[in-house]
Amino acid sequence: MQGELLREDQLGSSESRLRPERLRTDCPILLSPRLVLRAPHEDDIDALSHLANNANIANMVSRMPHPYTAADAADFVRRTKIGGIGKCVYAITKADNGEFLGCAGVESHTDGVTAELGYWLGERHWNQGYATEAAQALTDMAFRTRDIEFIDARCRVTNVASRRVIQKCGFQFQGTGMVQCLALKAAVAAEWYRLDRKTWMSLRSWGGMA
Repeated sequence: MQGELLREDQLGSSESRLRPERLRTDCPILLSPRLVLRAPHEDDIDALSHLANNANIANMVSRMPHPYTAADAADFVRRTKIGGIGKCVYAITKADNGEFLGCAGVESHTDGVTAELGYWLGERHWNQGYATEAAQALTDMAFRTRDIEFIDARCRVTNVASRRVIQKCGFQFQGTGMVQCLALKAAVAAEWYRLDRKTWMSLRSWGGMA
């Protein structure tokens, strides 16, 4: 399931053991036709807190609090810098004017062959293809720069738009389960999807992810 970015159980070492100089060495800036995906920074805090303070978003992800304050946004930016919520966390921004749209990330599992994809967008940016564009950019980066075989993605069973994004990126349904939602303080039903390297390569060669 999309988290604030990623689930707590996917995190490796504690914050105190992380080396900042090594955090984003395999997380290049990503460019797509309309987007730039880059590291979050302090200039994003106001836009981040404004867009994320939305129950329609928080109720669909796993680890985003609601209400979401400027202090939450500042803490989020701080933790991305030290790897506290995974190494590859990105701000999704417009290529033409730098406008902050939301966040996305991909993080390797401890099994060494699987990564997890997560994303969210501010509500006013929904239904414009931005989530699909960002997810495809992250998926391409992960398979091209990491020795992994699978990428997983999750969404709430009620999140039709997120399911559509995941499916458009070539992910295949694997099953359902329950995950915790911080904003709702309850477990919610979620769907699990997976994309394997061979399918990704086929889609790229067929132009199916253009």
